[in-house]
Amino acid sequence: MLSGNNLTCMLRNLGFVLLFSFYCVVASGQSTTPPITNVENRTTISLNGDWHAIIDMYDAGYNGYHAALAAKDTFFANAKPKTKRDLIEYDFEKSATLKVPGDWNSQWPQLFFYEGTVWYERSFQYQPKPNTRTFLYVGAANYESRVGVNGTIVCSHEGGFTPYNCEVTSLLHAGENFVVISVNAVRKRDRVPTMMTDWWNYGGLTRDVRLVEVLTSFVQDYAIQLKNASQQQIQGWVKVDVGKGQKTNPVTIRIPELSVEKTLTPDETGFAKFDVSAKQIDLWSPEHPKLYKVEIEYAGNKFEDEIGFRTIEVRGKDILLNGKPVFLRGVSVHEEAPFRSGRAYSDEDAKTLLGWVKELGGNFVRLAHYPHNEHMLRMADRMGVMVWSEVPVYWGIDWENTATLQNAKTQLTENITRDRNRASVVIWSVGNETPLSEPRTKFLRELVQTARTLDPTRLISAALQVQHHEGTTRVLDDPLGAYLDVLGCNEYIGWYEGTAEDADQAVWKTPYDKPLVMSEFGADAKFGFHADADTRWSEEFQETVYQHQLKMLDKIDFLRGTSPWILMDFRSPRRLIPGVQDYYNRKGLVSDKGEKKKAFYVLQKWYQEK
Repeated sequence: MLSGNNLTCMLRNLGFVLLFSFYCVVASGQSTTPPITNVENRTTISLNGDWHAIIDMYDAGYNGYHAALAAKDTFFANAKPKTKRDLIEYDFEKSATLKVPGDWNSQWPQLFFYEGTVWYERSFQYQPKPNTRTFLYVGAANYESRVGVNGTIVCSHEGGFTPYNCEVTSLLHAGENFVVISVNAVRKRDRVPTMMTDWWNYGGLTRDVRLVEVLTSFVQDYAIQLKNASQQQIQGWVKVDVGKGQKTNPVTIRIPELSVEKTLTPDETGFAKFDVSAKQIDLWSPEHPKLYKVEIEYAGNKFEDEIGFRTIEVRGKDILLNGKPVFLRGVSVHEEAPFRSGRAYSDEDAKTLLGWVKELGGNFVRLAHYPHNEHMLRMADRMGVMVWSEVPVYWGIDWENTATLQNAKTQLTENITRDRNRASVVIWSVGNETPLSEPRTKFLRELVQTARTLDPTRLISAALQVQHHEGTTRVLDDPLGAYLDVLGCNEYIGWYEGTAEDADQAVWKTPYDKPLVMSEFGADAKFGFHADADTRWSEEFQETVYQHQLKMLDKIDFLRGTSPWILMDFRSPRRLIPGVQDYYNRKGLVSDKGEKKKAFYVLQKWYQEK
């Protein structure tokens, strides 16, 4: 039998193998280059701003006359007539503009329901530098995108919520250059997520777009965190992208405030692991979100990160933060922009949303149902909010499709790769409300294994549902629960099931000796609509549901956290009642205009007493 330390070591080594395999697959035939992490603190040139845009509902820009995808026959060429007789049936310069980052649905009224292809074009000035490689970095493009630079197609990416980059060094020249990105948001059965979602399918270049400049050989990725169950041992690894004809150089990691300096020698693949002791580490927590400046230097090039150190583990039914039991006082959040609607994408958006979480008395947020933008994670680090981070394996995924499984694994890997150094992330979630079947459980088990091998330092969960009732007893016995560290459960007593009073008699049990986070509960209310507590859509109805729910939750002896649904009203195409929903899910404790409903204060009082 493996000891805990040996098992952790084995999983960590498996994680290196899996990560290295991911890099090799990407580098050798996939459409993007291996991901560069911590782009925010590297040398970058922002391409945010106004991009020319063309709506292409028939994909004419790809297909030309006989559907041949070649740059000279497509919009990637950004062609211009050379004579009065030349026929070019598109013109980016004469086309209107869309702001990047931003979704197209909230910018142009004619694109409100649109899910097809939009072509984006931006010209920019550039001066190549010696001994420098340049990458185009896209924070997210929903859902499928292709990139061309100066008329050459360079990469493509599938998945709407994780970043990608592609090398463009050889394609750039001094002076004016242009980039063309096609983005298609069509939903398909074999995609992740699949056809049906309860959130708006915002299309477009929804996050930051930048050029990233690095040396010919550079540190591409790294992990720096506390060793499991240790508060003095820092460990991790670095991955160097060794340029053509280059040899690996030593990498130095410094944490000046802790008097830590460690020099590593990467192997021929560019990997190097490290382990170093540090005394009197000031641990990160919601009450004290301490972040340390970390310096990484390679071949004379230095960049920084801010990293918090903390431990998270499960012991029986308890969740332990820094070795002490913690109750996750949380709320679920969609990546919906406060006040203006559309996709949230900025520091300001993150500060507003997480500010409401803190005002609730919260220390925890469930970022549903997909990876949110990096600003949100870094703001959670700074503000002291623990995070449940999720991939969009949502409802009825194509469970027996191997390509769909690989897509889900890739999105999970990209999510963990981007955010593994964020102290705020305490839970990786592999799915939400997935219907019970053997293929589904096998699919999710593979995602659990992927997450655990890539990052054995964090907890794994999924939002499950009750499968069996025994009278008033609800039994959480989903077979996936055997493979999770923390049980999640979505339940809607008082809204989709029975009445609010039914919660008073509800009893909860599970065969698993594990902590439970009640990952969803709640009811809809239109802000400003007041009636008696029996009238649906009123603030009083929502308030009453919360009152009964919280009394029920107080009686669950294995409950260790809650993230009710949801912080703020968000757009959804499934919510159709005119004058009440108007394409909004109204379960928010805060309206889409930032107005707090009565239930906000009910939950706030409960959290203040926890």
